[in-house]
Amino acid sequence: MSEMQITLPTAAADRPWWRGATIYQVYPRSFADSNGDGIGDLPGITGKLGYIASLGVDALWLSPFFTSPMKDFGYDVADYCGVDPIFGTLDDFDALVEKAHSLGLKILIDQVYSHTSDLHAWFAESRKNRNNAKADWYVWSDPKPDGTPPNNWQSVFGGPAWTWDARRGQYYMHNFLSSQPQMNVHNPEVQQALLGVAKFWLDRGVDGFRVDAINFAMHDPELTDNPPAPPGNGQRTRPFDFQLKIHNQSHPDIPAFVARIRKLMDSYHDRFTVAEVGGPNPDREMKAFTAGDTHFNSAYGFNFLYADQLTPVLVREALEAWPDEDGIGWPSWALSNHDAPRWISRWGPEDARDAYARMVMMLFMSLRGNAIIWQGEELGLTQVDIPFEKLQDPEAIANWPLTLSRDGTRTPMPWEAGATNCGFTAGEPWLPIGPDHAAVAVDVSEANPNSMLALTRELIAFRNNNDAMLVGDLNILEARGDLLVFERRSAQQHLVCAFNMGATPLKWQPAQPDRWRMIKSVNDATAASLPSYAAQISQKIA
Repeated sequence: MSEMQITLPTAAADRPWWRGATIYQVYPRSFADSNGDGIGDLPGITGKLGYIASLGVDALWLSPFFTSPMKDFGYDVADYCGVDPIFGTLDDFDALVEKAHSLGLKILIDQVYSHTSDLHAWFAESRKNRNNAKADWYVWSDPKPDGTPPNNWQSVFGGPAWTWDARRGQYYMHNFLSSQPQMNVHNPEVQQALLGVAKFWLDRGVDGFRVDAINFAMHDPELTDNPPAPPGNGQRTRPFDFQLKIHNQSHPDIPAFVARIRKLMDSYHDRFTVAEVGGPNPDREMKAFTAGDTHFNSAYGFNFLYADQLTPVLVREALEAWPDEDGIGWPSWALSNHDAPRWISRWGPEDARDAYARMVMMLFMSLRGNAIIWQGEELGLTQVDIPFEKLQDPEAIANWPLTLSRDGTRTPMPWEAGATNCGFTAGEPWLPIGPDHAAVAVDVSEANPNSMLALTRELIAFRNNNDAMLVGDLNILEARGDLLVFERRSAQQHLVCAFNMGATPLKWQPAQPDRWRMIKSVNDATAASLPSYAAQISQKIA
């Protein structure tokens, strides 16, 4: 590893904190358990904030901790303004925010604006009859004359997107589990209620939101059938995969609601919003949801989250979709998360996994946009194979064995190699510890100067200390075979980043090599060569 690092007077110092930020995602159930019940909690996270701050990240994103029956582990919200007792209390949350801020960490939390739990008080009222005050807060429809659902829409987790409710004599819509009824976000009263939820958390000091599944927030009120999807090469494991999802989501009125959220955010100081936008072709929606200065600050899609391979072409296509142009939003990137399998297991070759991981982490920290690190990526945690009898994920259970379990990426964080359950809990953990995770537990990794953890800290620091990495534009120079080369350029700095994404050594050096100085490298890269899975960054000096 080259130790040379250039710190420059930087225009990046004047940027909003979130532009170029590194964000660390925590899944509360699996991070740290303070009371021995086998489930992580807010006090456990608070106790580990020093570790998170030591990474050099700007912000912590907390996955849902709200009151919930946990049928979808918090994404089925029963009280948007409450903390589920398994995670602690509102006082615990306030203490977490206070300590995070004292350490210089921003706090982002999830907001789920497309659906609630069927145990939410809003839904309990809505389902009573057809004329109550919240009768139109959810998506209800009469059956067809033969009693079947009103259209052919399918849910993500399998089966029709409609469930019969005898109290109203109607079907209610759900894009996910039947216990996650779809809100009617077309309704201005619903929008106002959701804005009230956002205000509640902003007033408690949160610095921003990650907005879940925002493209599911509105549907076609005409309930038009979705057309069939054309044949493709991908495996279809759910009825959902057989349709083009045109009418049950992605309604053109969503950006107007997004603008209302942004207006609220702007009434506070220096707040940030990043939207999750899924689907096979999310680019158009991500642009609409982040357009100009009146919508979300950023969005991330699934470019890398479910990719079977990481290639120069994939990286080029993802980056070129977010040019540095007026009116185009600021991108965020995630390689894995609580829903997507760990990238080191998807992409890393068995015989060179460590070297490959080092190259990918350097690439990740070099991209234009925000980098969202999923807990454990900094350790090099692998995906865990969860046996059927221990599965918790409702999607995996319903579609077993063809749907890859989300549980395999959600396993507990290993803190101490020699402790019970690697120091995650004194009790029985809600998911098993990865069998190879003790070898890279935090205490082991802290003691190893060549660990993935040490490299991640080093690369985050490098990113934070170099203007072009934080706010510079990006221009692809080469993306062919295993070679990826791009420039990062700001007013103060000009860098070129080169990556060998394959096992075969490559010869490469910048044009006019005497005008460049290598300032960072992994896996024995030199100024003129890229061995297997090697990478280097050079700075223009003349």
